[in-house]
Amino acid sequence: MSVENKQLNTPYYTLQYRIIGKGQPVFLVHGYGEDSRIWNNQIDALSAICQLIILDLPGSGQSVLTPKGVAEWLPELSIDELAECIHEIVHAEDLAPAVVMGHSMGGYITLAFANHYPNHLKALGLVHSTAFADNAEKKSVRLKSIEFIRQNGGYALFKTTMVNLFGESFRSSNPASVQELVEATKAFDPQVLIAYTYAMMQRPDRSDLLRYLPQPVLFVAGPEDIAAPLTDLEQQATIPNKSYLKVMEGVGHMGMLEAPSEMNRHLSGFIQLFI
Repeated sequence: MSVENKQLNTPYYTLQYRIIGKGQPVFLVHGYGEDSRIWNNQIDALSAICQLIILDLPGSGQSVLTPKGVAEWLPELSIDELAECIHEIVHAEDLAPAVVMGHSMGGYITLAFANHYPNHLKALGLVHSTAFADNAEKKSVRLKSIEFIRQNGGYALFKTTMVNLFGESFRSSNPASVQELVEATKAFDPQVLIAYTYAMMQRPDRSDLLRYLPQPVLFVAGPEDIAAPLTDLEQQATIPNKSYLKVMEGVGHMGMLEAPSEMNRHLSGFIQLFI
């Protein structure tokens, strides 16, 4: 298995990403409070059939913001701007058309990429993610989270909220795995988390995009997911012309960790449609 550690420099950030394997390009985009390591359980299975591109979004993992990025880019951050990270890598590596799959916030970014660059897209995957915009209740929760982060930092927030993203069975039998993910959030600058939260809160509804997108769409859902409810994904899965819905029983929002073998079957089965 060939692994290339790459770096792309811009005036606003240094973008770190890995290219693993050969064949059809497949992007894996992580979510909020995560970095590219969230996909570690998928690497061996997927890189055997395709070329994985796994990035750290700016401000996450090894992708560091420049002083100019902190001053000018971060305050105006949007989900669409984060989608430009995928576009920059596509051009730098000549990877189009690519399969792009995102977890949670990464799914929002994937949808934005599909909206702006449909010609670069071969297929789309929403992994515990939704095309719906935040409703009023969700926006209120995000605003409270922003204020909490300002006063207490991101780690204090994730200590109380992250455990709820896992299904009941996993969180009771794997407390160390949950805690490991929580501890990793200490690395986040509160400014970055606040900017991410605003970006998610202000993103548009993109369910209409699903209706007109000619490329196939994969939905991966967990019945115990409180962040991307199964009922929402079941509704959205009826919209695209070509749609695949995979329901992971007993799973919450973190199927990559909760049931990695099953997740790998769903993702690899979808990828193999385009090889």
